[in-house]
Amino acid sequence: MERTARWVLRHRLIVLLFWVVVTGAGFVASANLSSSLSQEFSVPGYAAFEANEEIIADFGAGGTYPPAVLVATVPEGTKVTDPRALSDWRQTLVRVEKSAPGLRVVGYPGTRDPKFISADGRTTFAYVYGPVAPGFDQTPIASPQITAAAESSSVAGGPVGVTGLAYLIGDTGGGSGPSLLVEVLLGGVGALAVLIFVFASFLALAPLMVAIVAIPSTFLLLLGLTQITDVSFIVQFLVGLIGLGVAIDYALLIVTRWREEKALGAEGDEAVVRAMATAGKAVVASGITVAIGLLALVVLPVPFLRSIGFAGLLIPAVSVAVAITLLPVVLSRAGGRLEWPRIRREDTASRAWTGWATWVVRRRWLAAAIGLGVLAVLLIPASQIDIGSPAADSLSNGGPARDGLIALEQSGLGAGALTPMEVLTTPDRADATAAALAKVEGVRTAVAPPGPGWQAGETALVEVIPLADAGTPEGRATITRVRDAAADLPGPPAVGGFGPENEDFIDAVYGSFPLMIALIAIITFIFLAREFRSLLLPLKAILLNIVSVLAAWGVMVWAWQEGNLSEPIWGTAATGALTPWVPLMVFAFLYGLSMDYEVFILARMREEYDATGSNSRAIVTGIGRTGRLVTSAALILFLAFIALGATPETDVRVFATGLAAGIILDATVVRALLVPALVALFGKWNWWLPGWAARVLRVPPSDGERSP
Repeated sequence: MERTARWVLRHRLIVLLFWVVVTGAGFVASANLSSSLSQEFSVPGYAAFEANEEIIADFGAGGTYPPAVLVATVPEGTKVTDPRALSDWRQTLVRVEKSAPGLRVVGYPGTRDPKFISADGRTTFAYVYGPVAPGFDQTPIASPQITAAAESSSVAGGPVGVTGLAYLIGDTGGGSGPSLLVEVLLGGVGALAVLIFVFASFLALAPLMVAIVAIPSTFLLLLGLTQITDVSFIVQFLVGLIGLGVAIDYALLIVTRWREEKALGAEGDEAVVRAMATAGKAVVASGITVAIGLLALVVLPVPFLRSIGFAGLLIPAVSVAVAITLLPVVLSRAGGRLEWPRIRREDTASRAWTGWATWVVRRRWLAAAIGLGVLAVLLIPASQIDIGSPAADSLSNGGPARDGLIALEQSGLGAGALTPMEVLTTPDRADATAAALAKVEGVRTAVAPPGPGWQAGETALVEVIPLADAGTPEGRATITRVRDAAADLPGPPAVGGFGPENEDFIDAVYGSFPLMIALIAIITFIFLAREFRSLLLPLKAILLNIVSVLAAWGVMVWAWQEGNLSEPIWGTAATGALTPWVPLMVFAFLYGLSMDYEVFILARMREEYDATGSNSRAIVTGIGRTGRLVTSAALILFLAFIALGATPETDVRVFATGLAAGIILDATVVRALLVPALVALFGKWNWWLPGWAARVLRVPPSDGERSP
């Protein structure tokens, strides 16, 4: 790093011009990026995905995209089957079907199946399938026409509402949430406040400058990557917010060390070179560990997650590149002027953090017990994690779609009506298939609607309506039973729909999850063993990282799955399950981000141990020098995730909760308490690297035989 720093300082004008050009191009690229990103979510090779692809190809709608659900409740004393009410309902369905091309509708009038009507005869529902643009927003393209046609209708004087999974997700009852730009700005304002506290000078602007350069530069590379392969649109949000936190973290470490070197007597560019030789090296190591966490996504057999893994590599890579090239130039040319006013000095370690580290070293057993106790408590709810579709009740706090869901639930029809399965068969077997699947336990009914919207050439659709929401354990059990029953029928028919594909997604992702963890652990261990010249420290780091991520899962389970925070704070019912992509993404990002802090702290401890030979002094000095830095960096990321949580979508809020909780837990319980306590307990074994391992890793051995 020292040679890199000196080269950068000799060619500062070239470096500066390079980043100016790249940043400008990045801002231009960011305006065109969204249209180049993929909106697809798929699990090719799995039965439900293949069935859904055929359904969409043959019928133009349905498959993995859940339908709009029309709900009508007639006044007391009236039944849906009364002549006037039935005529109104039939006319409503015809009006909706004709409101836009490509719609297909099914309900009681076309099937005469009484299971479309509640037990008291007053409430009924019908399905409307229409073409859907791929992506998170799964409402039909013709949603405005569907809604207008429904709301302009009535059944025996009673209103007609529109609900459905996609409508509940989009119906927040409070307008839309902030855009990506607003979220980044909110995170940036919070970051600036923390940086002003840390530096107490205009140096607070330097880390923000790194983020301002790194984020659009990453967007530029993303645009190039989209010309080679599909990249999920989720990546742009992760670059905006994760990039904000990571870029500032890296700059924070380098600027803090530069101030320390200046306070200790280094002058001019020499202070920059010394900072880069130490903190710069830690930044590179940290960036690699973040990249390892994200790269592990590529082993999963899901294309959009693989694209996030590949594209996610760019976030830390660009942030590191900006921090080790542009930042030294800024510090060299403008650092002295930005350091005004000089309220805080760095010639000595933080008194508060030094005192804390001293206490932890003296009370190492107690500190370790407290830290492990906190994590153990959070692992209890983590052990109850249920990965699946959130309960329909948790998707919306209010609005017309919520009203429609309430009508279904109060009538006894239930939320299972929102998640039908679509079964592909042949026209001559459609009625028999429907009759067989209607007998499956947990199925309300199964119908084979007539007409061109439900039969196309040699294929026909059977609509299977479960009693329970597909996101509940009962609903998932029903999906399994329907699949088993279908496998025994002639053909056999293929089972599609939102619920079955979601189950396949879970199997695809979490079936490979152990492989992902193993890959991360092996690569991280090898890399950190080289960095710290130790076998025990990387093993400890990996285990603590995994446990801290599981603790973050515990927070998500307690807060959202069980509803202990979602109901009192957001007014959102318990989700009952965590959306499959959320725990996975929380793991991938927290693993790398948390390792940031591990590298920051242990790199400084290793440096002090090599200089003094004292394990205790290495701990105290390491925490004293990095405690404020790690806490501030964690707070910046925490604020970025809070900004992300401002969005009204429940899944994104759960994701933000997991990231925010994981970062705070890791920076406090793990890094400020458990890491120094365990390093104190392990003593000389922290620094042990036998000769055989050193030869394999190509680094000098370390016997750990130094003073305690």
